[in-house]
Amino acid sequence: MSTLAPLRLLREPSNASEGNHSNTTVGAGGGWCQGLDIPNELFLALGLVSLVENLLVVAAILKNRNLHSPTYYFICCLAVSDILVSISNLAEMLFMLLLEHGVLVMRPSIVRHMDSVIDTLICSSVVSSLSFLGVIAVDRYITIFYALRYHSIMTLQRAVVTMASVWLASTVSGAILIAYYRSNTVLLCLISFFLFMLVLMLVLYIHMFALARHHLHSIFSQQKPPTAHRGGSLKGAVTLTILLGVFFICWGPFFFHLILIVTCPTNPFCTCFFSYFNLFLILIICNSVIDPLIYAFRSQELRRTLQEVVTCSW
Repeated sequence: MSTLAPLRLLREPSNASEGNHSNTTVGAGGGWCQGLDIPNELFLALGLVSLVENLLVVAAILKNRNLHSPTYYFICCLAVSDILVSISNLAEMLFMLLLEHGVLVMRPSIVRHMDSVIDTLICSSVVSSLSFLGVIAVDRYITIFYALRYHSIMTLQRAVVTMASVWLASTVSGAILIAYYRSNTVLLCLISFFLFMLVLMLVLYIHMFALARHHLHSIFSQQKPPTAHRGGSLKGAVTLTILLGVFFICWGPFFFHLILIVTCPTNPFCTCFFSYFNLFLILIICNSVIDPLIYAFRSQELRRTLQEVVTCSW
């Protein structure tokens, strides 16, 4: 797959020589260190599926006035981030294929400029996707633990400010990442951001799970039917559990790859791990495919509206 320029360098660290990489990789693990040959068609297919799914989510939220709330606005922003990731990857792949087959002829300076624009869009979309996952987790937390004060805490104005801040910060971060992608400092900042989001979601999950467990114990001990708030707590905890698991599985290998680049770029076992870079990219794209499914199946209102959108019941 033709990946964006920074990711091509992240595949094999620049301070690891070609000869050293080939020798240590073979010594580290033999055949299983050769990586995976993933066809471009798979990247293209997953990108198209992600694009269609997230477009449907955005259309459903725009269509149904009952979904015009801060919670679903954040979900809509996450879907838009995933859409931009899909569009950017598809555009870059088509752009590179046209250049490789001679269909498109452009000056090298123009090619580099377009590549930088696409790279900035992809990196900004990745940062915004991670950010909105955290924002959604915080919003769910407030919904459950401060249910009576939710509408005074998460006002529409605050939601708009939050969304605008995330998009602005993501755009600036994407531009900085592209401009200084050779710097370990930039990679450490990206790794720290991922770890922060992971810890944030984990802490929220633990607290929500503790509340859900307390409510279950209360239900069984007092033999009382679960209230709407208790049911919402349980559902919120389950949803956050699924999100946390998918988040870690899909993003974990890529950021572990970045950690190894910073800590052990020439180590035989690290260079062996680098050879599976395309697999890590596939997992990231899969996250954009899975996220809409999680929200759709966990929300009855959104699921019903999605069915209406698919059947064109406008």
